[in-house]
Amino acid sequence: MNGTEYPNVTVIDHPLVQHKVSILRDVGTGAKEFRELVKELAMLMAYEATRDFQLAETTVTTPLAETTTSVLAGKKVAIIPILRAGLGMVEGILELLPAAKVGHVGLYRDPETLEPVEYYCKLPEDIRERDVLIVDPMLATGGSASAAIEFLKERGATDIKLLVIIAAPEGIAEVAESCDDVHIYTCAVDSHLNDHGYIVPGLGDAGDRLFGTR
Repeated sequence: MNGTEYPNVTVIDHPLVQHKVSILRDVGTGAKEFRELVKELAMLMAYEATRDFQLAETTVTTPLAETTTSVLAGKKVAIIPILRAGLGMVEGILELLPAAKVGHVGLYRDPETLEPVEYYCKLPEDIRERDVLIVDPMLATGGSASAAIEFLKERGATDIKLLVIIAAPEGIAEVAESCDDVHIYTCAVDSHLNDHGYIVPGLGDAGDRLFGTR
């Protein structure tokens, strides 16, 4: 389902996803349950984001007979969380794709300008050969996501997807217009950003809720 005017956006409207997002939003959901939900949602989102992975035929022997079946065609994947909140999504995707490599991009948003500032970037050496999943629970202004995408492109990444649990229209527009070759996967497109750059209704600060900080 595409819930925006942009073709490179997939809104995952599966009932299980929407149910978990509702619990995630609730101010009464504690850090432990919040972390578990983010992990579960990341795994469910990865199912959708890997739908276009190519298959190759192989032969296996079951307890009853030899049969022709399908396996992934040598797909290499890199998971790149945007620090710090993106860390909460990594484990769920690794359970689905255990051979994936993990890199990290550290960005913070200047409270005055709302522009992203890079403070850390460590990627797999073979990033050029991998399909990249950038993960971050929230897509607010889109500045951090767009910057992370550009950092990866500068280092040779070409096949990039962005997985975010909740997105604002402003963030979708920023990424879609500055990085129109990147497909965005999200569980919800919310109303707008407030004056402080937070998504409304959103779920608050994802990093604080994941790690129990203020």
